[in-house]
Amino acid sequence: MVVDRSSMRGLALTASLANSIRKLGYEFEWIKDASDFDKADKLLFPGVGAFGQATNSLKASGLGEHLLRYIASGRPYFGICIGLQVLFASSTESEGATGLNVIPFPITKFKTSEPNGQRKSVPHMGWNRSWRAWKPEAQDAQLMREEDDYYFVHSYAAILPPNMDESNPVADFTYTLARYGSEAFISSVKRGNVFGTQFHPEKSGPAGLDLLRRWLEASPESLSAPPTAHTPPLRLSDPSSTPRSGTGLTSRIVACLDVRSNDSGDLVVTKGDQYDVREKDSDRGVRNLGKPVELARRYYKDGADEVCFLNITSFRSSALLDQPMLEVVRAAAETVFVPLTIGGGIKDTVDPDGTARSALEVAGAYFRSGADKVSIGSEAVIAVEEMLEREKRGEPALTGKTGIETISKGYGSQAVVVSIDPRRVYVDTSSPDWIESVPEAHRPCLVIGDKSTTRTASEEKGKAWWYQCTISGGRAVKDIDVIQLAQGVERLGAGEVLLNSIDRDGTGKGFDLDLINLVRGAVGIPVVASSGAGSADDFVEVFRETGVEAALAAGIFHRGEVGLDEVKISVEKAGQAVRRCDLEV
Repeated sequence: MVVDRSSMRGLALTASLANSIRKLGYEFEWIKDASDFDKADKLLFPGVGAFGQATNSLKASGLGEHLLRYIASGRPYFGICIGLQVLFASSTESEGATGLNVIPFPITKFKTSEPNGQRKSVPHMGWNRSWRAWKPEAQDAQLMREEDDYYFVHSYAAILPPNMDESNPVADFTYTLARYGSEAFISSVKRGNVFGTQFHPEKSGPAGLDLLRRWLEASPESLSAPPTAHTPPLRLSDPSSTPRSGTGLTSRIVACLDVRSNDSGDLVVTKGDQYDVREKDSDRGVRNLGKPVELARRYYKDGADEVCFLNITSFRSSALLDQPMLEVVRAAAETVFVPLTIGGGIKDTVDPDGTARSALEVAGAYFRSGADKVSIGSEAVIAVEEMLEREKRGEPALTGKTGIETISKGYGSQAVVVSIDPRRVYVDTSSPDWIESVPEAHRPCLVIGDKSTTRTASEEKGKAWWYQCTISGGRAVKDIDVIQLAQGVERLGAGEVLLNSIDRDGTGKGFDLDLINLVRGAVGIPVVASSGAGSADDFVEVFRETGVEAALAAGIFHRGEVGLDEVKISVEKAGQAVRRCDLEV
């Protein structure tokens, strides 16, 4: 078997796919030149990134013609994400770029609002369920199970018009459909030897591994069988008797691991209240809650939808010379088949020997080790501050040189998470004109305690506050508020916001719903709620009251105070969809 890696931006995902294939007991070879196509019994084309970059790369290298000849030969082809999209005719993501036109249909962008006016976050990021577009025939090989959730992360898709019928050529290729809000899109294609998924099976846990196993185990002859006749009608809506409400995505539960070296130099997972990670006894040693890779594996088995590593130790200042976090990600990616995020030290740096390292270079090293996203913190605050200053001077806002911009351009916006650490700034409300004491620029994120939606509302009566952003783990404040920062990083190209709360961290008082609702209403990208969870009910509350896409916790999971399964059971009982899997692969 030969795996095509001609798309540069697919390098991050090829590491994950390679781990999945090895996990299933198979070996493979990479395509190195055109002659390798003739050696392939089966071909996989994984990747992420822009449609134009991928298709132009195929054409410039000459590999596109060889790929088309391979597909025409009848041998099995499996395209993942961009490997699926290049089969289509075109994409609105890249004007003028043309695909292989195996499937004569365009790729288009998801709408950011629903017919009822409700806002919809783009990228479409998270776990979603598919259904068979046609009634299965008895002899039809089943590669996917309709009861499973798979991991999606994309802004563009083969979105079907509501009135489409079987006469459209794309109908012959449509295998499964999924829904994002009111829009139905193709989640997988299958016709003859051609198979492809918009989702990432290598990041879809046991369900994704099971799909890969079925395709790998199947004989080339069975995968290349002529297409069976479809039984109309094309099922554009979920035929399930209990279709999911809302966007269709599950509520994601994220396990976060703060990683640093202890006083002996060993890497440990730690956690503290308001960022103090040392024990409270006399020797003040770093709090040790376990080994990072072991904990990540445990959370994967317990059902975590994502795992986030935050590097909070000193070696992040020279990320490519000191290798421990790269090794942590590499080792975790070998057995953890859900998305991995790494944060800390993703910035422009200079090694002790004077070698300059760009944020893009550092991020690339983590992607090649198996990470799916990188998280940027303090550097994002500085980048937005500088962007706002340029606008004040009448200069172009974007330079194309910040870490967010370069990584987003190189690997796609979905690969860039910005971690925001705001704290409340309380305002003296004793005078009638107290609001004048709040800088006008920060008034959009002003909260009146009497209107608070959090469980601590009774403690906030008569108070008012706005949210000021911090850097360096909350140790320094900047004159920029949380809305300015969130909207700024979205403009720079971030695909997701990880929203912390210094005030709530380690308190167990629940998520800061006021803060989350402010940010959710200000941006059009997914938001991950963090800080303050003390029980499973806190997750129920944050999903119900804010509609946030994901919620994260650390200490309560590490200390065993709340289990991941307990959280998912509570959220599901409250009417929110969660990912459940009965497979073990």
